[in-house]
Amino acid sequence: MDWLAVTCCTAALILLFLPLGASQDRLVPGKPLYPGATIVSDDGSFAFGFFNPSNSSGARASLYLGIWYNNIPDLTVVWVANRETPITNITTPVLSLTNSSNLVLSDGDGGPVLWTTVVPAASSSSPSTAVLENTGNLVIRAPNGTMLWQSFDHLTDTFLPGMKIRIRYDKRTNGGRLVSWNSPDDPSPGRFSYGGDPNTLLQIFLWDGTRPVARTATWTGYMVKNDRKYQQDSTGATITVSLAVVNNDEEIYVTYNVSTDAPHTRYVVTYSGDYQLQSWSNISSVWLVLTKWPSTECNRYGYCGPYGYCDVAVPTCKCLDGFEPASTEEWNNGRFTAGCRRKEPLRGCGDGFLALQGMKTPDGFALVGENKSTTSEECASECGRNCSCVAYAYANLGGDKSGGDVTRCLVWTGELVDTAKVGADTGSDTLYLRLAGLDAAAGTEVLSCYFFCLI
Repeated sequence: MDWLAVTCCTAALILLFLPLGASQDRLVPGKPLYPGATIVSDDGSFAFGFFNPSNSSGARASLYLGIWYNNIPDLTVVWVANRETPITNITTPVLSLTNSSNLVLSDGDGGPVLWTTVVPAASSSSPSTAVLENTGNLVIRAPNGTMLWQSFDHLTDTFLPGMKIRIRYDKRTNGGRLVSWNSPDDPSPGRFSYGGDPNTLLQIFLWDGTRPVARTATWTGYMVKNDRKYQQDSTGATITVSLAVVNNDEEIYVTYNVSTDAPHTRYVVTYSGDYQLQSWSNISSVWLVLTKWPSTECNRYGYCGPYGYCDVAVPTCKCLDGFEPASTEEWNNGRFTAGCRRKEPLRGCGDGFLALQGMKTPDGFALVGENKSTTSEECASECGRNCSCVAYAYANLGGDKSGGDVTRCLVWTGELVDTAKVGADTGSDTLYLRLAGLDAAAGTEVLSCYFFCLI
């Protein structure tokens, strides 16, 4: 039957909104992709094509171009190309790979372009191929195998194994955030997002619009490969998730992988505002939530108020050493937004510093000596000679990377907000807190011993 004839029939249009018909794993120039056909990864894990998230039909139905899990019954989309420009009232939507090596989504009757990739002109001298890999990554490759574009560089709401969330990056790569769907049936960008802090490049946030929901600890330079095991349920699979923070000359990024025998596993920013680790249960045929962030009210951003901190081992709010609840009545009733106040006012530069180990350092810091190496003593001096400085933290970010040390000196001159006690967890910091009654000279002597006596 002729394709144009099919698209004119409303009854048949319903079928076009469903991901049907497996095909090969690639798209080539001259062979466009239409609704109803899909490109499937070589191992059958992922499919790429047109979908309708609400399964609605008729003139007002919206089509999207995306990637989803191909071998589970619940349609779960992991990437959307045209999430801001849905296909509506178009007779013949079509995706083509052009001779300039770009994917172009348009109306086949000569209508407007709804979405396109941007491949550098210098890379497009020969026809290329768009391949859906077994990882769920859609890649445009030149005839010589060079990667010209990949969907993994253009985040939507899902963080798949092998993807990168870049904290620091150069002009040749994309940073970006994971951004939630607007609702279960609407892939357009929603309220919530997850990604690196563009101001400091040292921490990751979960945002509600521009308001922080949760924040990680500031990066301490660890080259981590942190394996964590999760059990789906009493009868389900055990999944090992290997998280890593990688630092090289071009970028700092977060990535992860899962054990080879694990079921489908993904991180996702939900439309309701959680960052969840989900795995597909082949027993119950549902997505199980293995963990989510924030996991408790205590570790929501600023929950314990100024100079309060979340003790994650309990979890509960406490006051930093030398502080007490600003309102004892509110604190005893479980309301912590007022935070804590000093028991004794600072005298100024004559006060010393108390070392608080195993801390998630507060937000709102200033980065001292960016792009140059400093010593722990220089960092202490930077805060000590500034009578408005209330705390500082120091770390060596160089790790085993060649080319010398890369250090990090943070200082705080305002209220300390969103602090936590995380113990000896990877990436914990020592926070040096200025307190009344501590002798400045003695504090400096103890500080020097802390850095060198632990070696």
